[in-house]
Amino acid sequence: MEKWFSLKWFGYEVFRSYEWVYPYFLYLLPFIPILFLLRNALHRKHKQRLVISYSPVRGARDWQTLLRFVQPVSVGLGIGLILVALARPQVISERTDQYSEGIDIMLLLDISDSMMEKDLSPNRLEAAKLVARQFIKGRLQDRIGLIVFAGEAVSLCPLTTDYELLYGFLDEISPAMVPTAGTAIGSALAVAVNRMRETPGESKVAILISDGDNTSGNLGPATSAQLANAFGVKVYTISVGKQKKSMRTDSAAVSNALVDETELKNIAGLGNGKYFRASDNSALEGVFKQIDQLEKVKSRDVVSRDVTDFYRIYLYWAVLFLLIAIGTKSTFMANILED
Repeated sequence: MEKWFSLKWFGYEVFRSYEWVYPYFLYLLPFIPILFLLRNALHRKHKQRLVISYSPVRGARDWQTLLRFVQPVSVGLGIGLILVALARPQVISERTDQYSEGIDIMLLLDISDSMMEKDLSPNRLEAAKLVARQFIKGRLQDRIGLIVFAGEAVSLCPLTTDYELLYGFLDEISPAMVPTAGTAIGSALAVAVNRMRETPGESKVAILISDGDNTSGNLGPATSAQLANAFGVKVYTISVGKQKKSMRTDSAAVSNALVDETELKNIAGLGNGKYFRASDNSALEGVFKQIDQLEKVKSRDVVSRDVTDFYRIYLYWAVLFLLIAIGTKSTFMANILED
């Protein structure tokens, strides 16, 4: 910023840039020269003069004539600048910042043996992993965690914004991570709620991907869904696979790959969420796109105003001119400036 004694402060563009807190003080400025003209007129009318005939010497006293204006002009400028300072010139700059409130999202992925069925390409589990990766890639500023479950639930990754870490965990997921047979949906949802119940985020979401009903665990899915609702966790459930029996191609055993929608629908209803059905890869991809649209990041605009006052600069100038006026009145110059 310029020094206070810079003449820049009297530029036209500078005055145009100001916001005035008390602009009515500026309306008094035209009265200053009027008052001085009235004062001089009254002064000349009542002052006694002795008329002496002489031949003036031009040039020798011209500077004294000019100096006679120093004192009244300084007083006028001082008063005018005080009025400018009282009008409170300011420069106000507004800035709009956008703040985004991320969502806490916990992905719950069934890794039981039935998820190896190949009615999705290359199988249910790998299709779910691929679409989950795409879903994570599309999120911004959200904290996302990962839970896998079969006969028991394992918290694989806590809520994090380190998406590269999440991708690494997703790539490593396999049925071997949880050797216990079964599908502990209730336990997995309970673990998710426990992870999110004390998080500061306003929006909390659990996305449960499975192909069957609850067959393991100590806690029922309905109880876990009610618990999620109590702690403000919205539950989306996705059933993957076709509703038919299929033969396992990677094992001699025959598995029942029937998808039970009833359990997952009930969980979504109790968890204040929504149930989705994905019978193929494109349907599964579409489901995640729908959830992505439903759970948009909330953003808000915050307008901040930066106010800079400049009245002190004009006050300094006013004091300077008033000091000049006092100096010309009370020093040796007073004799020179007298009429």
